Amino acid sequence: MSLAEVKIYTDGACSGNPGPGGWGAILIYGPHRRELAGYEGESTNQRMELLAAIKGLEALTRPCSVELYSDSAYLVNAFQRKWIENWQRNGWLNAKKKPVENQDLWKRLIALANRHQVRWIKVPGHSDNELNNRCDYLAKEAIRKSSPERSADE
Repeated sequence: MSLAEVKIYTDGACSGNPGPGGWGAILIYGPHRRELAGYEGESTNQRMELLAAIKGLEALTRPCSVELYSDSAYLVNAFQRKWIENWQRNGWLNAKKKPVENQDLWKRLIALANRHQVRWIKVPGHSDNELNNRCDYLAKEAIRKSSPERSADE
């Protein structure tokens, strides 16, 4: 049985860093498109980038072949350059022998990535990628709607 092929676009935003955060994800399966967004009262840009990918993968109801698009070098490089494997091998210490930040989210993301066949694709941020721009909008709108006195810087 072949796996369903899904594309997921993701982005995160923060108003201040740290500050109120939002994330957005768009899932595409054949002709179907689903938009997701959420908010956290106190977060960072990196946490929101990771959470967008997590929420996108969590929305899948069965194992899939996934192309996950993100403008976050932090997210994509961790998988493409095998940083995650090094962190795990080194007891979750980075190259500077300091604890890896956002371990809670990385561990959730690893478990989800292991359930699916994920290809991590880096896209330029804030350029001409319509779906990445839409995710950025969703993330910033989540902040605006949940924290009206703030606006997302990015």
